[in-house]
Amino acid sequence: MVFVTISCVLLFQNNPYQHSIYLSSANALSTSLYNGAHSVTSYFSLRDINEDLTRRNAQLESQVLALKSQIARYKIAEYAATVPVDTSLARYNFIIAHVINNSVHRPHNYITLDKGSLDGIAEEMGVVNENGVVGIVNKVGPHSARVISVLNNYLRVSAKVKASEQVGSLVWDGKNPSEAILEELPRHATFKVGDTVVTSGYSTVFPEGVPVGIVTKPLKDYDENFFALRVRLFTDFSTLNTVRVVRDMMKPELLEVESDEEPQRKF
Repeated sequence: MVFVTISCVLLFQNNPYQHSIYLSSANALSTSLYNGAHSVTSYFSLRDINEDLTRRNAQLESQVLALKSQIARYKIAEYAATVPVDTSLARYNFIIAHVINNSVHRPHNYITLDKGSLDGIAEEMGVVNENGVVGIVNKVGPHSARVISVLNNYLRVSAKVKASEQVGSLVWDGKNPSEAILEELPRHATFKVGDTVVTSGYSTVFPEGVPVGIVTKPLKDYDENFFALRVRLFTDFSTLNTVRVVRDMMKPELLEVESDEEPQRKF
């Protein structure tokens, strides 16, 4: 083995042609080794760069979400500032909320809001939007609330025909999501197509005069004891977005005054 090594050294040193071949081969080998090492180093460098980019993307996504949330708050403030407030509504406060879930084609439809008890929302509060009545809160969590929609035949809303002041109950018949029935109206009263229907104010849920819809058709055979009207609803339930939850500041007092319990008296 030693003689082979010595022979190779003498061959490459004394023969220029073989020496040049040796150098070329050595250079090619070293170049290959260098390229391989560089590829390995580049791979790990790219992995570090990718990890850094992933972290930065996550930070940017968090910032975008924070900006979206801030913009939503500004929109709510702007919306609240531009909604006209009737002086007759002084006893009411309104909590602005967004619809995050909604159904319109089920027999019993519900709406989910992004505000809850921590925002001041409680059960049996009315919900309206810029067009009219939406529903009534029936379940509340700390950060969300469920609303029983007008498009739910479990719900009955006290409403009246504005022109005649005749009061009845608004209920959905489960057919058309743009229509409801105003029933339990006295048969002696007169109504006409185009009359406006509004809330009666006979509860602590809705203020008086909140728009409901327009009479489109009388239903004389709907009930043998009462008159009924088909009403086209002002609210488009398929496009609900921003709503207002109604808080009646006089509700505790009214509930106490209207309580059936009579205190014991001494004479």
